[in-house]
Amino acid sequence: MNETSAETPKLRERAYAAFTDRLLARAIVPGQFVTQRELVEITGLPLGAIRELVPRLEAEGLIVTVPQRGMQVAHVDLSLIRCAFQFRLMLEREAVAVFVREAPESEFQRLREAHERIIKDARKRVTPDVIRRAQIVDWNMHDTIIDYLGNDIVSSAYRVNSIKIRLIRQAETRLDPSRVETVMREHLGIVEKMAARDAAGAQAALGAHIQDARQRAMEM
Repeated sequence: MNETSAETPKLRERAYAAFTDRLLARAIVPGQFVTQRELVEITGLPLGAIRELVPRLEAEGLIVTVPQRGMQVAHVDLSLIRCAFQFRLMLEREAVAVFVREAPESEFQRLREAHERIIKDARKRVTPDVIRRAQIVDWNMHDTIIDYLGNDIVSSAYRVNSIKIRLIRQAETRLDPSRVETVMREHLGIVEKMAARDAAGAQAALGAHIQDARQRAMEM
C-alpha cells in the first residue's frame, strides 16, 4: 500500500469527525442545505475526502439528498424523535442487563462518584462548566453500558443514533440548569440498581429515564 492509499481512510475519518463535531457545535444546523464545496470550507478538508464522506452520511441518515435542491442535513421532527429514542431504548435495555452481570464493583463506584461530584457542584451554583461536565457524565454512563455488550456493530450504530439524540437535545431537550441535579439523581438511581445486581430494576429505571426524555422531546 502506498502512502496516498494509506492516507485516504484517515482523511475519511477526519472528514466524518469534523462534520459531526461541527454539527454538534451548531456550525451546521439540522435542516440546512449544504453543498460539497461548503462542507470543504466548514471542515477544512479536501473535496476528495468530502466526496467519500457523503455516502456514509447518507447511509447513516445524517444527510439526505433532495432532488433539485441538493444535500440537506437531517432535521428534527416527530419521526426522528420516535425512531431515535425507540432504538436507544431497545439497545440500552439489553446492554444494561449485561452490564449488571459483568461490570466490576469499581465501575459502579466510578459512575457513582462522577454523578455525586456534579450534584455537589450544582448545589453551589449551576455554571456553564457544571452543565458541560454533567453532559459528559451523562453520555459517558450510557456509552459505558452499551460497550459492555462487546459488540462493535452495536456500539457503532448506537453512537450514530447518539448523534441524532444530541441533535434533538439541541433543539429542545438540552440539559438546562434546572434539570442538572434531577438528571444526575435519576442516573444515580440507575447506578444503585446496577450496583445491587438488580437487572430488572435497572432496566425499569433506565427505561423510565429514557421514556421521560422522549416525552419531553415529543411535547416540544
